[in-house]
Amino acid sequence: MEPIDGATQDPTPGPTPDPTQACPISPIADIVFSRWTTPILWALNQYGMLRFVELQRLIGTITPKVLTQRLRQLERDGLVVRTYHAEVPPRVEYRISDLGRSLAPLFAHLVDWSNDNLPRVTEAREAYDAEPGH
Repeated sequence: MEPIDGATQDPTPGPTPDPTQACPISPIADIVFSRWTTPILWALNQYGMLRFVELQRLIGTITPKVLTQRLRQLERDGLVVRTYHAEVPPRVEYRISDLGRSLAPLFAHLVDWSNDNLPRVTEAREAYDAEPGH
């Protein structure tokens, strides 16, 4: 099979390429599109500052352990800000950071793409599944 640009491929294997060079969006896809990250960021962007239980309630099926892990990772990545209030009982609130909010246009484009194309994806899946041998 020929490369799309018509160049010939060197048959001798070279060093393993850096995945970020092969696909420059891989690092951001790993950060933003993991299983629970997108719903967390979406909720914080839509509803503003939320307490842990409010966030958990909005997302639904996420366990407290997983929500804690994801929030810690998002805080580490600079996408979420955690505010601890030393009062009785202690109160912790989460909000999306400016860096996290900068992803909102990307999410808006994905919503548009979904609205425009999800029916076509469903049709393609149904056609594929209807073929013999699938």
